[in-house]
Amino acid sequence: MNLKKNYRQAVKAFQPKPPYVFNSLKAFVVGGALCAMTELFANWYSRFLSMPLLSAQQLAVMTMMFLAIVLTGAGKYDNFSQFAGAGATIPMTGFANALASAALEHRSEGWTAGIASQMFKSGGAAIVYGIVVAYLLGILYYIMF
Repeated sequence: MNLKKNYRQAVKAFQPKPPYVFNSLKAFVVGGALCAMTELFANWYSRFLSMPLLSAQQLAVMTMMFLAIVLTGAGKYDNFSQFAGAGATIPMTGFANALASAALEHRSEGWTAGIASQMFKSGGAAIVYGIVVAYLLGILYYIMF
């Protein structure tokens, strides 16, 4: 037991400290850029396609998810998320990447046992927590207003 503790301390002394501030700023800038790009799409759809703003925003999110799926299929989203960190994994583009990468990885196992089940394994937690939080916020809104 003492040997493991000594080993961990020796290894820790040689490990570089992660640049937390730089990584946080990078994630903030990239996440903000993704959101700004989505807003640009929404404004473009609203103005040039004469769509209501809500429909344009929904289409803009779908466009960003589509782009993330295409980049995942091309093998470029992993490099992007490695650079951007949480700025690329927290927005809806990260959710689309998680589902698409699971589908691509397990496509040889078939549609049901491979693609569908693995997509739900990787995206299921986000869906469940999203539903639970929406339910709790709905109750809170009902109580407060």
